[in-house]
Amino acid sequence: MHEPQPKPQANRAPVRAPETDVDRSDPAYRLWLRQAVGQVQADANRSADTHLLSIPLPADWGVDLYLKDESTHPTGSLKHRLARSLFLYALCNGWIRPGRPVIEASSGSTAVSEAYFARLIGVPFVAVMARGTVRAKIDLIELHGGRCHLVEDPGQVYEAATRLAAETGGHYMDQFTYAERATDWRGNNNIAESIFRQLAAERHPVPTWIVATAGTGGTSATIARYVRYAQATTGICVADPENSAFFPSWRDHDPTATTPTGSRIEGIGRQRVEPSFVPGAIDRMMRVPDAASIACVRVLERLLGRRAGASTGTGLWAAFRIVAEMRSRGERGSVVGLLCDPGERYLEKYYADAWLTAQGIDIAPYMRRVERFLVTGELEPVG
Repeated sequence: MHEPQPKPQANRAPVRAPETDVDRSDPAYRLWLRQAVGQVQADANRSADTHLLSIPLPADWGVDLYLKDESTHPTGSLKHRLARSLFLYALCNGWIRPGRPVIEASSGSTAVSEAYFARLIGVPFVAVMARGTVRAKIDLIELHGGRCHLVEDPGQVYEAATRLAAETGGHYMDQFTYAERATDWRGNNNIAESIFRQLAAERHPVPTWIVATAGTGGTSATIARYVRYAQATTGICVADPENSAFFPSWRDHDPTATTPTGSRIEGIGRQRVEPSFVPGAIDRMMRVPDAASIACVRVLERLLGRRAGASTGTGLWAAFRIVAEMRSRGERGSVVGLLCDPGERYLEKYYADAWLTAQGIDIAPYMRRVERFLVTGELEPVG
């Protein structure tokens, strides 16, 4: 009998043992990385701390009000701190590579600051923004060497930024996810530590309240975490504009809250709840009408001779309300708000009466309320 013959085998590549040692070290990249991190850190060393401005209120009220002036950063806004932290975070995670673009979804100010840092380390930068962003911000991004990609709907910026990063092999910075974790909230000269240090010689050195606004939620998270870490009694209030999802989400414990239209106050307020928003760290939230925000920055110009963006006004209205409440209860203490960016970026919007008319915004009733508050310490409720 013939023994069965084995079936012919198809030609197959020899089986290779799995690799157990893979070395991807890249000395040239590490040299570039060391230089890039050094350049970003050097920017911090060249930058002095921002001022803590005192808002003139009658001394006998017993309540002092301050604004932390973040408009004096090299790129002119609170977002300079965030952009520096985001770049260091992404560089140290190995996400930014030489020659590859950094992409960001932004309402403007973060993109201005990120364009600055991208040019500093020599990588391309693309900002994805809503077409309604003020021209002054677009000009600043381009001044720092960035490119602007405009979309019709503010809600499209995330998808467009993700797509551009995939198409170009670049890195989507995603401030809305990483803002709360990129900043060292324990100290390292973050904004909260700076505020407490600058208040040390004041009559109320531990603020009763710090008022922030939310674009990503990262600033309020940093301040709130530092306050708890420092074992301070300070309350954290977040002021939120119209058409923002943050306030209803926090009020109703609903992380899925959304709004159908975008915020008219550039830089703050989102149609969805961003991942960097940390609701459990916040003690109080306040919805602020857009007209009140704009009225406050118009009044602020007369008080300090300085123009500020409307996001500053959103926080200032909330700060005024808190001061009025403290005074009515006979409490003494201090309240700190933020001067987020300069008003010169918004001359075509918040300082243009024609724009207010077109938007159907009447600031006159709120101007009267604020003017009366500055004399009497009483602030009439919205309504």
